[in-house]
Amino acid sequence: MKKIILLISIVSLAIACKKKEAEPFKKKPEPVSEGMQATVKTPEELGESIFTGKGNCTSCHQIDTKTIGPSVHEIAKIYKEQNGDIVKFLKGEGEAIVDPSQFEVMKANFAITKALSDEELKGLEAYIYSK
Repeated sequence: MKKIILLISIVSLAIACKKKEAEPFKKKPEPVSEGMQATVKTPEELGESIFTGKGNCTSCHQIDTKTIGPSVHEIAKIYKEQNGDIVKFLKGEGEAIVDPSQFEVMKANFAITKALSDEELKGLEAYIYSK
């Protein structure tokens, strides 16, 4: 009887050890040094990524060509000349000063621009002025 209990114990132990060996090796996360810097985008780079990405701006605006909406060059020029506030406009709180006839088309995109953070909107503004 003792031999049977001892044999069952050994087999159980062997099975338990085998299961642990079968578990996949989990890679430990790499430590981050306090001296390492995170990659930070400039406002212009952030603005460009929004302009060409989730902002959907390129569907109506090109850098130097008027398509559906005015070109980025024209927007920057007019906003500078009239001391306009691009961020306020993109929040849906300002008047259309570049091409008021296209304002209704732009209003459809306010759902996108209103959802952007102030940092993202300022990045868009910086990108537009950099062109």
